[in-house]
This record gives sequence, structure tokens and C-alpha cells, in this order.
Amino acid sequence: MSLSLILPMSAFALAASISPGPVNLVCLSSGTRYPLSQGLIFVTGATLGFIALFITIGLGLYSVLTVVPGFNEILRWGGVIFLLYLSVQLFRDDGRLPEGETRNPPGFMTGAIMQWLNPKAWLASASGIGAYTSADNLEQIIIFAALYLPICWLSLSCWVYAGAFLRRFIHQPIVLVSINRVLAVLLAASCVYLLID
Repeated sequence: MSLSLILPMSAFALAASISPGPVNLVCLSSGTRYPLSQGLIFVTGATLGFIALFITIGLGLYSVLTVVPGFNEILRWGGVIFLLYLSVQLFRDDGRLPEGETRNPPGFMTGAIMQWLNPKAWLASASGIGAYTSADNLEQIIIFAALYLPICWLSLSCWVYAGAFLRRFIHQPIVLVSINRVLAVLLAASCVYLLID
């Protein structure tokens, strides 16, 4: 594959991965609350979940959306319910940073599931594959996925590190409560986009 195709694929992957979205907001929140290692576990799950979705769509699962009546609506509502659940959890958070105690940060499976329930991830995968690969060329799809993997992981990690940076300036629970509630509202607002898109 030529460099003239690899560069646009990489630019597409970067733009799709680093731009704000539900997964990015959870990464940011995780960075403010938990050790970096916990946030990076979520990032790894989200990245591998997305790559699995990307390759599966490349292998033809996306055609299910056009063949099975209502599958798109099931996907959309499943995503909305899951994102609303996460936003409620974030909104209800008490703002106390865990020290020594074990809380339940979003983990590997949460990250992976978020991608499969996110219609925007399906759209990004389908549009990227449609624009930069031939439908019958498995090699191109695998190369695109191999490019996407580190770009997606690094992009999501940036959001966790941004949260960790903010954490250094958060000394009172009320500040973190305010940040979490803003993030929760933004996460819930992204559901509105999914419903009207």
C-alpha cells in the first residue's frame, strides 16, 4: 500500500479518535478520579473494542444494518441507554478522590462495550472503510486497522492524561463534583445527537 493512502488513513483515524465524544469524556473523567493505570485499562478496552468492530464491519457485518429491519434502531437505543447510565453514575459521584480504597473505575469491558453500542463508532468505521479501502480487499482493511490501533490508543490516552493533569488542581470534592456534572451533562447531550442524527 502506498504512502499516499496511508497518510490519509492515519489522518482520518486521528480526527475520528481524538475528537470529543462519549468515550473521550469517560477517559477525561477517569483521569481526574483514578490512577493513570486504571484509565489506560479503559483506553485499552475501548481501543481493542473499536478495532474489533472496525474489522468486523470491514468483513461485512455493516450489511446487517441494511438487511435486518430495525437493527439500526436497536443499536441506537442500546447506545443511548448505556450512555445515559454512565452519565447518571458520573452525575451522582460524590467528588471524593479514592485514596487507598477500591472503587469501581470504568474498566476494560466497559470501554469495549461502549464502542459496540456507539453508533458513531459504527459510522466512523463504515465511512473510513468505504472511503479508503476496496470492499473485497482484506489486506487493506487489516492495514487500516493496524494504523488505527496505536492512533486510537494514543488519542484516548491523551484524554486520560488531561484528566490526570486537572486532578493536580482539584483539592476539594465540590470542584470535582462540578467537573463530573458538566461531563455528565455533555455525555447525556451526546445522546440527543444520537437520537436526532
